[in-house]
Amino acid sequence: MEFSSIKEATLKKKGVVSIRGWVYRERSGKDHRFLVLRDSSGYVQCVVKKEEVLSKVWEQADKLLIESSVAITGTLYPEKRSPTGYEINVANLEIYQIAEKFPITKDQSPEFLLDNRHLWVRSKKMTSILKIRSTIFGAIHEYFRKNGYYEHHSPMFTPNACEGGSTLFKVDYFGKEMYLTQTWQLYAEATIFSLEKIYTIAPSFRAEKSKTSRHLTEYWHAEMEAAWYNLDDLMNTAEGLLKHIVKTVLEKNKEELLSLERDMTKLQKILEKPFPKMTYTESLDLLDKKCKIKVKWGKDLRTVEEDKLSQLYDTPIFITRYPKEIKAFYMKEDPENSKVVLCFDCIGPEGYGELIGASEREVSVEELIRKLKVEGEDPKKYDWYLDTRRYGSVPHAGFGMGVERVIAWICGLDNIKDAIAFPRTMVRYTP
Repeated sequence: MEFSSIKEATLKKKGVVSIRGWVYRERSGKDHRFLVLRDSSGYVQCVVKKEEVLSKVWEQADKLLIESSVAITGTLYPEKRSPTGYEINVANLEIYQIAEKFPITKDQSPEFLLDNRHLWVRSKKMTSILKIRSTIFGAIHEYFRKNGYYEHHSPMFTPNACEGGSTLFKVDYFGKEMYLTQTWQLYAEATIFSLEKIYTIAPSFRAEKSKTSRHLTEYWHAEMEAAWYNLDDLMNTAEGLLKHIVKTVLEKNKEELLSLERDMTKLQKILEKPFPKMTYTESLDLLDKKCKIKVKWGKDLRTVEEDKLSQLYDTPIFITRYPKEIKAFYMKEDPENSKVVLCFDCIGPEGYGELIGASEREVSVEELIRKLKVEGEDPKKYDWYLDTRRYGSVPHAGFGMGVERVIAWICGLDNIKDAIAFPRTMVRYTP
């Protein structure tokens, strides 16, 4: 027997089809049994009529509970009353497994669904999100490769901090203390002297004691690093990447966006205009004048301030040149203003926070050593990294994008935990 997917079957519009999948919904009448079957491609209603099938088929159909796995052969025909517009009149049914009573019913709490994530990933919502997630990963690869980048991978185990020691996960590495990587960046900076333009999509780990709806302890990090790039090059690359992602999702995932009740007009606007740019200092003036929020110069922008700024625009925005005292040691000082560094944060619209963080990289060995000491780090542990500045150093820059943040924004999710199949947070480490 040759099986087709549900989507392939419904595209035939009529005729005999064979499909297999899982029972998504079921209900019984005296002489009819209605089964909504699902597979990865979609859903279709199947009807078992007692008077038209062998008694064995009717008895089998009567045993089925939600999530039972079956194969069905029958005649497909248009049916306006069916949820999907088509129906299959079942002729034969084969059971792979009769499921036990499914533990997930309507009106379950978010925590219950997280506890049962291994089963909840089958839901229509999670299936739609995971399809969009797959499209986004593909779009990231496509964008960088068509723009001449090489894919490169850095180690997951590292002896060095990059984004501050307080968020490092310590690992016993055969009796030695190592860490799970916060970013590929330090090793990427070494590799640009070979490949010049590189990118990756890989897990990063941050031991942040945060229980917000925006943070994961393990997340997927899309990063790029390029020789000869400056801040403007970075912003052009970041804007091009985000627009390419949005465009690709709109082209490939309309059905899933509709299922999630996402307002696609908001996403379409992203493609139609350039992203606004402002300095950190200008953002403080804007917060004061438009939002009646005063922030002392030198303080980092909190979630509340980022959200207020994002509400003023319908696209992502670039905030550049933050105070150097609140940014990482590797960021290059602005030669025209020693108080700030050549960096940006790209803030997502609709209150989705920072999507991308970026900077030009400091090229002075002496300045890097000074900054490492200020942050309480031993420069000797970074000697290999400093070698990249001792032998043929060049201007370079890079950024990191939190992929789950982008997924949450594009899908319109309330919580970043739904942007990944099995989220890891400060309090969530199972299933």
